[in-house]
Amino acid sequence: MADQNDQRPLRTLSEAFKELAATIDSQTADVDIASPARSLSFPLSFAALASPPSSRRSIWSPSFRFRTVKDITEASKTIRTLEDLLEEDIMANTVRKVGSHSRNLLKLKRGVDMVRAIFENILATGGDSLRDPASKAYLQVFENHHGWAIRKVAGAAMYSLPTLSELWKMINEDGEFMK
Repeated sequence: MADQNDQRPLRTLSEAFKELAATIDSQTADVDIASPARSLSFPLSFAALASPPSSRRSIWSPSFRFRTVKDITEASKTIRTLEDLLEEDIMANTVRKVGSHSRNLLKLKRGVDMVRAIFENILATGGDSLRDPASKAYLQVFENHHGWAIRKVAGAAMYSLPTLSELWKMINEDGEFMK
């Protein structure tokens, strides 16, 4: 029989964050790339569950999530630490280049920030709306990094988000942990 937590993405998400925090909080100077890559894939997978169908090219899209996580995971096979990854991109002058490891790492970090901000906003506001907490989180995390057109698409996409009750059903959760 499968462990019930295997079917509860928020429990998996919580464990992934704990693992990532332990890795980062360890007093070692070097942070291995593989652990953050694994941990970051869970929040982005969770976020995709709530993604509106109209957001195929956004942070929520499967192609975005898996392309960026795959890039960091592949990089971990030849580059051992985050510091080495950043130094390599700095030396190659590719830090700001689309598709670079460091830029993909930044995108993943912002995706995790978005998920964190959504949950903080859900806890702060209560109610059954996902649209309002997600809209506020988008403004907190992404607004300054997106152009006008992407901001408008993101704003419109918020109207197709499920309610929290619908989301809990979709991910086999009861929402009690949020109260």
